[in-house]
Amino acid sequence: MRHTELTMGRSFALAFDDGDNFIAELTKFCTEFGIRQAIVPMFLGGFRRVALVGTNGPLKDPEAPVWDETVLHTVEAVGAATLAWSPESDSLAPHIHVAVGRKDLQAAGSVSHLLSAEVQFIQEMFLHEVVAPAMLRPKCGPHAVPTLGFAPHPESEAR
Repeated sequence: MRHTELTMGRSFALAFDDGDNFIAELTKFCTEFGIRQAIVPMFLGGFRRVALVGTNGPLKDPEAPVWDETVLHTVEAVGAATLAWSPESDSLAPHIHVAVGRKDLQAAGSVSHLLSAEVQFIQEMFLHEVVAPAMLRPKCGPHAVPTLGFAPHPESEAR
């Protein structure tokens, strides 16, 4: 396990609008406000279309990550995320998970990693910027999975 103390920065409330590309709008917001890392303790609302990591069938290797995409339509969603910096792509690397319920199947649920989503009606999000230490998302382990890591915290070196 890795751990570090966080120094928090600004806090924001975001309201996404009907038809918004959820990840593109979040990335655009972070670019506009100079946010390279943050935590999203919660977001909620609806998605017209959502792509999640998942497959329909047995896993070839239950120890390996699944990269297949499952698409659902007309869902209610609640989720959380960490936003870190990818040194490989030199860009923001959101790690977003959601629990969704399909409106057409008695709120039948799915939980997984979010790949893409189109907002339906509204999504409300609370975002807390992390000022330090640098939160990075390098690829690690035998399957090269992007994993949260931390650069040394300046204050911890002074202690």
